[in-house]
Amino acid sequence: MNQILVRYDIADFAAFKTAFDNDAEDRGNNGLSLLQLWREGANRAWALFTSGNPVKAQAYLDGAAAVFNSQAGVSAVEAHMLETA
Repeated sequence: MNQILVRYDIADFAAFKTAFDNDAEDRGNNGLSLLQLWREGANRAWALFTSGNPVKAQAYLDGAAAVFNSQAGVSAVEAHMLETA
């Protein structure tokens, strides 16, 4: 099982969290299952996902997630695909 750590630079955490919660089904349909969500200050959030299909998950993060990003006030995203060593 692969894990994906995603950093979101955001304008407003409350707006981000609402959009993030509303996007749960779409993320799940694209191979992402949330393990943990963290808030770093007012303008950054981190999410740790697990994925049984990292290719599908990466494709979602690279493409379809743009709709979520615009709705959530995300200005930058950085995703890291991680494997247990």
